[in-house]
Parts: sequence; structure tokens; C-alpha cells
Amino acid sequence: MGVQFDHPWVLLLLPCVIAGAVYAYRKDFRLAGARKKWAVSLRSAICVLLIFVLAGFHTYTIALNKEVVFVADRSSSISSTVPIDEWIGEAVQSKGEHDLAGAVSFGMNTVVDKSLSETIELPGWGKREVSREFTHIEHALSLAGSLFQGKENRRLVLITDGMENVGAALDEAQLLKERGIAVDVLPVTSPEQRDASIEEFLVPEKLYPAESFAFEVLVRSTYAGSGELRLYEDNREIGRHAVTLERGDNRYSLQGLAKEMGLHRYRAEIYIEGDQQSANNAHYAFTRVTGSPKVLIVEGASGTSANLENALSAGLIDYSVISPGMLSSELSKYAAYDSIIFNNVSGEQVGGRQMELIEQAVRSYGVGFMMVGGQDSFGMGGYFKTPIEQLLPVSMELEGKREIPSLGLILVIDRSGSMDGEKLRLAKESAIRTVELLREKDTVGVLAFDDRPWWVVEPQRLDDKESVISSINGIPSGGGTDIYPAVADATAKMLDLDAQRKHIILLTDGQSAGSSGYTNLIESMVEGKITMSTVAVGGDADVQLLQSLASGAKGRYYLVEDETTLPAIFSREAAMIARTYIVDKPFVPAQVQGGDWSSWFKGGLPQIYSYVAATAKSTAQTVLASPEPDPLLARWQYGSGRTVAWTSDMTGKWSRDWVAWPGFPGLFTDMVKWTFPQFSSSAFEVETEQSGNEVHFTVRAASEPYPGELTGKVTGNNGVEAEVVLSQVSPGNYEGVMTVTEPGSFLLQVSSPEEEEGAGSTSTGFVVPYSPEYRLSADFDPEERMEALAELTGGRWLAWDEPEAAYDFTPYPQRKLDNWDRLLLILALLLWVCDIAVRRLAVSWSRIAERLGLLAGRGRRPAASGGAVPAAPREDSGLGRLAARKSRTAAFYGGSAAGADRVRGVSAEEGGAPAEAPPARPPRSEADAAARPAAAGARTEPSSPPVEETKPEPGADSVSAPGQERLGRLLEAKRRGGRR
Repeated sequence: MGVQFDHPWVLLLLPCVIAGAVYAYRKDFRLAGARKKWAVSLRSAICVLLIFVLAGFHTYTIALNKEVVFVADRSSSISSTVPIDEWIGEAVQSKGEHDLAGAVSFGMNTVVDKSLSETIELPGWGKREVSREFTHIEHALSLAGSLFQGKENRRLVLITDGMENVGAALDEAQLLKERGIAVDVLPVTSPEQRDASIEEFLVPEKLYPAESFAFEVLVRSTYAGSGELRLYEDNREIGRHAVTLERGDNRYSLQGLAKEMGLHRYRAEIYIEGDQQSANNAHYAFTRVTGSPKVLIVEGASGTSANLENALSAGLIDYSVISPGMLSSELSKYAAYDSIIFNNVSGEQVGGRQMELIEQAVRSYGVGFMMVGGQDSFGMGGYFKTPIEQLLPVSMELEGKREIPSLGLILVIDRSGSMDGEKLRLAKESAIRTVELLREKDTVGVLAFDDRPWWVVEPQRLDDKESVISSINGIPSGGGTDIYPAVADATAKMLDLDAQRKHIILLTDGQSAGSSGYTNLIESMVEGKITMSTVAVGGDADVQLLQSLASGAKGRYYLVEDETTLPAIFSREAAMIARTYIVDKPFVPAQVQGGDWSSWFKGGLPQIYSYVAATAKSTAQTVLASPEPDPLLARWQYGSGRTVAWTSDMTGKWSRDWVAWPGFPGLFTDMVKWTFPQFSSSAFEVETEQSGNEVHFTVRAASEPYPGELTGKVTGNNGVEAEVVLSQVSPGNYEGVMTVTEPGSFLLQVSSPEEEEGAGSTSTGFVVPYSPEYRLSADFDPEERMEALAELTGGRWLAWDEPEAAYDFTPYPQRKLDNWDRLLLILALLLWVCDIAVRRLAVSWSRIAERLGLLAGRGRRPAASGGAVPAAPREDSGLGRLAARKSRTAAFYGGSAAGADRVRGVSAEEGGAPAEAPPARPPRSEADAAARPAAAGARTEPSSPPVEETKPEPGADSVSAPGQERLGRLLEAKRRGGRR
């Protein structure tokens, strides 16, 4: 064991401390005797401890232990990690007693499986998640190199196949070499597979209708064989081609024809007999077919869009008609259209995922949107607080513009164990959205049930919505399912409510434990004018019972397969029981802000018979309005897209005069055209290139003036958006880069921040078809790169049959330092407290001993016999203590001994215990010497008058301080009081 100082020159301060201690001991006149010695010693010790801390005091021992961190590759290119785990386990078993072992796993990210320690137990591999889509050796080496504790005998054992596709391991190896860390390499050699992969798939970025083009496909194979190449357009197969593969690269050129306008995604797939790896058999590409625009019509009821189809056909606009159930879950499908029309579509028919994708397509990619009214649209369709309401120019809230009947609503929600998770979360969100839609004068109650009912919120007026919402959020799950007690309890409470309209919504996903007694319950509802709607979540619910309950209680029955539609169903129910969203009053629309549509209104407008009430948003443009006034036709800009709201229908039920009006086809066509994207598809030319987990963008502007920079908005399959800044590298040329964490299809919108929103933009797509772990590289030798890494750092090439070689290297002696800074600082702090105590506190050890003796004597005192022993007067005992304290104070501060004697004399006269006097000092003058005995005699003469005894003799001022004189008077007054 040895001692080391990081900054030994600081020790030059020690002589200064010694000199200071000597000076303080000789010159410090405030303390004397042992107190001075203790004070000087403590202060000196504190200074020495602080100097040791500043000098970096350490003790050390010489150690020969080895530190090894195993870095294991667990990416997808490693077929099995079991041999790796076994090899590491055997290597750790062979280490020395004090050697350290650690382990990390890596793919795209790196996780620490075991920190450096002397234990040989290894963790359960794979318990911490590693992204296997990429191999990032550089990051793994960097993290593993930071785990070491010492400065010598450090090694990393890298176990990998060397298929690095992210980062540069050799760059990190150079840094490890400078730190003296060697990297040993254990190569993982996977058996060669029979594999064929599509490495490239190219189509033109822009096409025109009826234009022929070529698909260029590069297939790389590790063996020869015959197979089939299939092509798909938007998941629709467009061709099959028999191909013969040779070992190596095979290029094919296949012909295609652009038929439909819009953005299309093409997919190529290879099928070959004997292929052992299917993950790399498909590749994707995007192209945009420009030409006449295309519109998607989504109709709530089949065959109700004839008027819209005829108007679009007259305007030469291509369209497709689908039902809500056919809406896609891929963003690219919506980006293929120029506009989307919802024709009387209820929110319960549209899933939450589809709503979010449509909102994103409008906001980010300039797709237009139009909602056409009807009894299942707007507020009646349950769109309150949905992404669709967010993009529309109107709000579903009526904001108190008309008198709405008072409502009584009770929500009966199944909270059984089967509802746990997403179902219960969406049920609570549905209840909250319904509460938010109601008004303060409405009454709401929330009843949760399993095998018995539980009132979450007793029926009450909505004076405090936040409290009700908080209670709903606290609904837990658990228990069985029994519907009847819950519905009976809700009905009993509803009968007592004073509301113009009463409604119950029952939601459950299970079978009820009981199935009797419902007939009388339904009769009570009908008599009390209570309606009830039922919601069955999933096919396991008691569908027959719920249908009969809804039918008997004159409500509606919903069978929900997609739980995300629950909030829309509850919102719709709340709107329907109010029955004030539909306005049944014939009127002629009034023009408010006609804008570029004003020419259609010059000859007058036909009559409208009904519409769905809504409220125009503050920044929306109301074109036509009703007398209420409610918006009949409104529009606005939403992000990059435009949206239009028509609150009446277009089937002829509410607008028979309107659809028969000669100007209807032209106006409707203009309304749809106004929603089309406002930018040219060729504003920018975009090229993408993938390298590892990075995608590089190269953009060329089509015309001047060139903006300073561009912004790219990238949206993946999961709907998550990322923004990329494209910087100008030369006039009209821009570059940018983004990282991807998983394969998939991505949409890209390039726009200029300097232009108006929605203008000067281009949308396109790119694909990361599969993980680069599955690529068949033709010009990459991973083994050669790993050999270079080991040679650069001074590492070794290890073998699978010698795991003990991981610790078989000659160690260098190294110092193992122990840091004492914390202990030294704590000790200095404690000594500082002691130093303060020595300097500021005066402790009389004799007095403490005397007190302890008195206490001990009281405990042993025998009982008095034959009479009581007289006790000393309490006043005299107090005088004695006071005199003793004054004597100690005078001695501590160097006061007059005569003053102390005077106090002792008074104390002795009254029978007090005299305190031990300090050594007498010689008188300062002859007058003092003459005054002392005179003063003493005057005090001890019993026949002298009491008052005169306390007066000091002439010259006494030089002997007694003013404080002592006042104390003497106090003692004398107390003595006289005791004699009386």
C-alpha cells in the first residue's frame, strides 16, 4: 500500500500552517492553559486536512486484475445467439478470482447486460430489448469502452459477423487505441443460405395517363434457379413473369402502363424454389401519375351518391365510390386522391385510425375534404371532438344559440375484467366526450357495473364538469358481468329525474349472469318515457339481449367491432336525444361571403327544407347561411389542404329544389375543385437514397426565385411525422438527411417556408423495403474489416474452441486508488465544530463533578430518624451558585480576583459553598492594595450596617468592573430579603 498526491506542490502550505500555529500559541491572549493548546491544535489539524484534500490525497494498492467486456451482436443477421451465450459463459468461468467481467448486447442500439464485477453469474440474455433491424458496431464499442474502471489491462471481446450497416467501427477503434483499450474479435460465421433478394426496384417518378413505362428490377441470388417475379400496383396484382436466376446479380426490365391518376405504390416480389430467407423478397417504389384529378366519394348508405356522381361526370372529374368500411389504414392510399367527400357518413362507421389518417392527409399533403350533410352527418354523426371535426370549417357545438330541451342521461358502463385495457379506456373516453357535449342545465349520471352496480357519479346537474370527468377517469376494472341490477338501478334513478328527455346508454362486452325480469323493466321505461340504446363490444357480448333491450326501450342498438368508434357512438347518442341539431324549417339561403362563387348566386337560390345545425369556426368563410343564422355552406384552409362543409343533404330529401336547380352541377363541381391541392406536382424534383439507417434527400427546384431553404415533412406507416430541413448547397439544389428506425413506406412533402401555406409544395414517397440485415452485399468483406479493427487496437483473433483465451493475456501492474476526500472533509467539519466549542464554551469540570456527586448523594440519602435534618435555605444556595458562576466568568475573561473574592465572601457569610478562587493577582498600585483589605473587612463585619457593607471603598473602581458592582448589589439585596 502506498500514498499518492495528485498535486504535491500544495503540500508547500504545510510550513505555513506550522508557523501560524506557533504564532497563535504565543500571541493569543484570549485563552490560556489547556484551552489554548486545544484550540491551536484543532485549528491546525483542520488546515492540514484541507491541504490534503487540495493536494489530491490517495492511497493505493498494486493490482494485477484484468477487465474484459464482451460485446455481443444480436442483430437479425445473427441466425442464433445461443453459441454466443455459451462461449461467453465458458470464458467468464475461466477468469481469475479478482478479474472483472462485463457484457453488452447490440443491434441498432446497445444495452448493458452486466456491469463490470468479479461475479461469474451472467444475466438472462435478451431480457433487455435490442433493435435488431440494424448493426451499429461503432456505438456498441463506444458504450462498452465507457464501462472500464481501471486504466490498464482493459480489453473488449467483439463477437459479430461484421455486417455493419450503421456507423464506422474503425473510427471508434482509433479512439479506443488512444485510450489503450484492445479489441479482440471472435468472428461469427453463418452458414451460407440459399437466398434470393430484390436489391433494387425502379420506376419513373412522374407519369402521365396511358403512358407506358419500364419496371427495372435487380435480383441478387446465392444460387441458380428458376422462379417467378410478380408486380403489384396499390396491392393489386398487375403481372407475373417467369425468370431464370443465375448466381450473382440478375437484372430485369418489365413493361407497365399508367392508368389511374394519383400517387401509386408499386411492389415487386420474387418467388424461387429453395429460397431460405423470405424477408428480402419484396421491394417497393412510388410514382405519381399526373392528369385529371380524382375524387373519392364515401357514402354512408349505398346508392345515395347519384347526384354527386352525375355532377362530377359533367365536370369531367374522375371519381371512385366506396363504403366507410373500405377506408384504408394506409396514408398513401388517401394521398392518391385530390379530394375526399363524406356523403352523410356516420362517425360510428369510420374508425379512429381512418379519421386520423384523413386529417393528416389534408393537413400535411394538401388533399381536399368535403362533408355533405344528412341525418347521420356533422353533430348527428357523432363527430364531436374527432379529427374530422378538427379539419372542418364548422364546429359541432351549438354554443347556446337555441333553446334545447333539458336532458337526463345515465351512462351504464361495463367494468368487468374482460373490459380491462383498451376497451375500458375507450369507454371512459366516450363517457367524457359525452359529458363535454352536454350543457350545465343537463343531468348526467355514470353507473359502472360488474356483478353489481356502482355509482361513479350520482345523477346530478352538470355544474362541475371537471369533477365528473375526474370521477370517470378513476373507473377500475374487475369482476364478472350482471346487466339487470345495473339497468334496474339506472331506471329507478331516472324515474326520479326532472328532465324533458331521458335516455340511458348501456355498454357491455359480455354475457349477463341473469336474464330474467327485463320485461317489467322495459315497461317501466316506456311508462316513464325513458329511452335506452345499447352498445355491444365484440362478438362475445349478449347480442340477442342487447338488441331486445334497445328495441323495447325505443333506442338504438350498436354492434362494435372496432373499439375506436365508441367515442363517436356516444357523441352521436347525446346529439340524437337532443333532436335539435336537425332544423326542419324551409328557407332560402342568404349569401354572406360568396367570394369566387358569387356568380352562381346572382339569379337567386332555390329553397332548402332542412339542415344539420353547426357553428362556423372563427377563421372560416361562411358562403351561405340560414336565418338562425347557421352556416349552410362554409369553407377554409386547413394546413396544406382545403375543406368545405355543406350542412344540408344532396339526395333530395332536404334539398329537392336545390338538386333540381340548373346551377347545382356547376356549383358543386366548383366546390369540389376548390378543395384540390393548390400546388404543382413538379414544383420540386426529389431523389432519395438510403444508406444504413439514413435516408439522403436531393431536391432540385423547378424555377426561380429559389427559396433559402426547404422543409420536408416525412410521415411513416404509423402516422408519426418527422421534419427534415433541406439546406441549399448550390443555386436551386437542396440536400437533407433523416434517420429511420424500421423499414416501411414513407410519404414526403417538400415545401418552402417562404411561400404561403399549401403553395409551392411537392408530395412524393419513398420506401425502406426491408432491414439492411437481409441484404446480400456483393462487394463487402466483413471479415477483412474485423481483422483491420483488431490489428489497429492491438487485439487478437479469437477462436470458438478456446473461450479461456479471452483472459489469457499478460497483465500490467496498475495502481488501484482509494479516494479519501469525502472522509477528510467530514473529519475537518467535525474538528471545526470542536474548535468552536473549545473557544466559545467554558466548562467547569469540578462543578460538573460536584453536581454528579450531589445527585448520587440524594439517591443514597437514608430516611431521617428522630427529627428532620434542617435544609439550607433555598436563597443561600442560589446565592452560592450565582457567586460561583460570577467567579468562573471573571476567571475566563481575566477579571479581578478581588471581585471574585468579594463575591465569595458574601457567599460564605450566608452559608453558601465557596467556589474555588483563581490564583490572586498582585495589586496594580498601592491604592489597590490598601483598598482590597478594607473592602474585604467591610464586607465581613457583622455589626456594620447592611447598606454600607455593599458600597465600594474609594479606589474600588480599579478593582471591580461595573458588572461586578451591579452583581454585588443584586446579591446584597437578595441576602436582605432572605433575612426578613
